[in-house]
Amino acid sequence: MRPMHRQRSVRMRRSNVPTSPKPGRRTGAAGGILGGPVDAPARLRAAYPRRPATPGLQTTHRASGFRGVVLRCEGSGVFLRGVTGLERLFPLETGAFAVDGQAVTLTRPVTDDPRHGPVRTASGSRAVANQRARTARAARIYVEGVHDAELVEAVWGDDLRVEGVVVERLDGIDHLADAIREFAPGARRRLGVLVDHLVPGSKEARIAASVANPHVLVTGTPYVDVWQAIRPKVIGIDAWPVIPKGESWKDGVARVLGEPNTGRLWRQLLGKVRSFADLEPPFVGAVEELIDFVTAGDGT
Repeated sequence: MRPMHRQRSVRMRRSNVPTSPKPGRRTGAAGGILGGPVDAPARLRAAYPRRPATPGLQTTHRASGFRGVVLRCEGSGVFLRGVTGLERLFPLETGAFAVDGQAVTLTRPVTDDPRHGPVRTASGSRAVANQRARTARAARIYVEGVHDAELVEAVWGDDLRVEGVVVERLDGIDHLADAIREFAPGARRRLGVLVDHLVPGSKEARIAASVANPHVLVTGTPYVDVWQAIRPKVIGIDAWPVIPKGESWKDGVARVLGEPNTGRLWRQLLGKVRSFADLEPPFVGAVEELIDFVTAGDGT
């Protein structure tokens, strides 16, 4: 089910260098990889698939190991934002990046073309060229943990920067009441909270029900963990594994999928997410609802 996108703000409201052989010499029938300056550049370019550096794309700069999401291209470089919020500029060089473990050449994305319609962000909103991030609002969105924050960033990062909304981690919902008191929400200082396992009778549902503040909205998904918000087909399975009670859900999933390192498995999962279409509708709807709520007033 495709979410209804409100038109917010500008989103319409929403190595080794090969040496050249000596003149007259050939390294093989066709010149080979060391065939000299005539064919080497072409072979080098052909070795790395070209990939548009669209906002929200998860990529790694191979030389430095810096991993992040594409923010924008400027000149001959691309800005990446890491999981800690650090932004770095890297040159768009041949084979300089990796996507899903494959070395690629990032290229500037195609701009809006009236023949094909506007370019869209990963959330499905209209992308606006040369739009700078808005100064952060007083409003905030709280999520339970780092994986929740990374998944929201991967799909809604551009929208949130345009809207000036900062996402912060709660690192668990048990201390939500204290976090709300410390935040001191108000008419121009709204707070949205995204939680996992928001189902009748759950601890999360009881905590959410205890929040009685018109300037706070708690919403969430039925999933035990935010990993389940990613559609199973995205990683090539029909359904998420059923993990026995008493076993850590993430550890159990890693065991079934044959990747014992949960951190490495998460990076692989996150790297498969290209847009909101790769996520389950309840998660998409919950995030959209929170963004609408905290931006309803001009809480700068």
